[in-house]
Amino acid sequence: MVFEYILRQNHIDPSKDLEIDQSIDFGSTAAAFSGGLGDFSIEFEPAATALEKEGSGYVAASLGVDSGYVPYTSYSAKTSFMEEHPEIIQKFTNALQKGMDYVQTHSPEEIARVIEPQFPETDLDTITTIVKRYYEQDTWKENLIFEKDSFELLQDILEDSGELKERTPYESLVNTEFADKATK
Repeated sequence: MVFEYILRQNHIDPSKDLEIDQSIDFGSTAAAFSGGLGDFSIEFEPAATALEKEGSGYVAASLGVDSGYVPYTSYSAKTSFMEEHPEIIQKFTNALQKGMDYVQTHSPEEIARVIEPQFPETDLDTITTIVKRYYEQDTWKENLIFEKDSFELLQDILEDSGELKERTPYESLVNTEFADKATK
């Protein structure tokens, strides 16, 4: 959806101006691309960097950069749970903010060494390359606050793809109380 949104923003009609093969299992797209299928592929990491390292392709653009800040990662909790267990939500949010603070205050090399055990199938050099790319693209926010502009962009993308029939007001769905406290 993000890719097609970016295409439309650049006056390219995904249904008329190019062919997008969505029949390939997402975990197999890099292999299909390196095997000769298609001229472009949309890849998450570490597949994108792996294609570069093996000489099968290179990162031509970043959907995250070209789309604007899309909140790919967020967490949700029921209002009732937040009301009954605010201390749990706050501790969880504080822990996430602590991780974001770490990313803002450490080098890509330091971050790569810390997260390496979470990616046993990926070598340290590849992880470092990915983290450096994220730094260069300003991928990581400084805080967890789900901004209204990002919420509206997400709804724009969903609406543009035909997946969203009715918009929801930001104030009706987003609670930044815990993220606000975590940043202080």
